[in-house]
Amino acid sequence: MNKYEWLDAYLLDKAGAVKDYKLEWQWWRYQVGGKLFAATCQPGPEHKGYDCRELLTLKCDPLRSELLRAEFPDIVPGFYCDKRHWISVFLDGAVPEDVLRDLCDSSYRLVFEKLTKKLQRELVGRQ
Repeated sequence: MNKYEWLDAYLLDKAGAVKDYKLEWQWWRYQVGGKLFAATCQPGPEHKGYDCRELLTLKCDPLRSELLRAEFPDIVPGFYCDKRHWISVFLDGAVPEDVLRDLCDSSYRLVFEKLTKKLQRELVGRQ
């Protein structure tokens, strides 16, 4: 069970964030400017190592992702993503709330900073 009940509202509170459901993947996707910055899913039993546990997948700096995986057993290489640039967090695990909030912020920032300056201004409401 997801103990991070605040997560959905937290992700959607970011400037320009939108949420949709990708039926083919069975993922709830969080995007900014049409680019994915977070997703939740629950891989089936055919995905060994994920054990049917609910995941949050986030973009992450490659060096930081290595350090996080070494420190937190509930942070693993990104499910069904480029494992160098994405991590997945087991939402029934023991990652502290402040760490998870920071990871969400960082993922959003990594994606937002790659958007055009014009789009960034539009998303934060400044023309």
